[in-house]
Amino acid sequence: MAKDEMLAQMRKKPGFIAALDQSGGSTPGALRAYGIPDSAYSGDTDMFKLMHEMRVRIMTAPAFTGDKVIGAILFEATMDGQAQGKPVPSFLWEDRGVVPFLKVDKGLEAEADGVRLMKPIPGLDALLDRAAKLGVFGTKMRSVIDHATPAGIAAVAKQQFEVAAQIEAHGLVPILEPEVSINSPDKAAAESILLAELIKGLDALPESSLVMIKLTIPDVADFYRPLIDHPRVARVVALSGGYSRTDACKRLALNHGMIASFSRALINELKVSMSDSEFDATLAASIDEIYQASVVKV
Repeated sequence: MAKDEMLAQMRKKPGFIAALDQSGGSTPGALRAYGIPDSAYSGDTDMFKLMHEMRVRIMTAPAFTGDKVIGAILFEATMDGQAQGKPVPSFLWEDRGVVPFLKVDKGLEAEADGVRLMKPIPGLDALLDRAAKLGVFGTKMRSVIDHATPAGIAAVAKQQFEVAAQIEAHGLVPILEPEVSINSPDKAAAESILLAELIKGLDALPESSLVMIKLTIPDVADFYRPLIDHPRVARVVALSGGYSRTDACKRLALNHGMIASFSRALINELKVSMSDSEFDATLAASIDEIYQASVVKV
């Protein structure tokens, strides 16, 4: 059964997850970094068409396979699109051996109590039903922690676990992403509070539950080891959070059992003007560096 194979891959296979889930707010910046200016398109339809073309170019590159990229997080429009004539989730799993995930959050609320909670997610049940039918394995949802405020961080964890329960009810594996900002003036203290809240939430889950967790690389190496070892956790993955790829990989290599789930650090050097051979070589080098940091630990 495909889901069992996907679960085994996500729990044990060496590699990392590619985050190809830039949404409306972050897409213009991603396109600019790729070499496509705002003046090259008019409106969201054109913008997302260009973004989809970029993502398909990445997903169809020779190096983008389950040998090193064990999963990929998709934006909703990407999930609904096609690659080489097949629905993207089917193409990723059947043709590339890459487990498909879906970003489900709709962005962030304004900061309150030192954190930014997720906005409401209208139509989530219908989206999850559609994702499951398309062969998506799991989901991802992001909150942001800016300060070490116990009440705010508790609210972030509570919201993440509540939405995770709704996702699990549809047979999907949720990735909880309570991101601690790398610019937080009290990042280490925020990570300490977050760890306690996540353990409390995990301990309260039923034995049948299984989640993944995506976190900022901690200031203290192996700080999140209790989460990696928790029986309710399939995998703990790291976001790059604004660190350069080199810096993020150096930090990640110090954290045993933690693998990457990078976005900007994976694709930032790719340009629309590159020839296919240049594009493929640049992406392959990025994949290799992130893979090494995910599997070869210091």
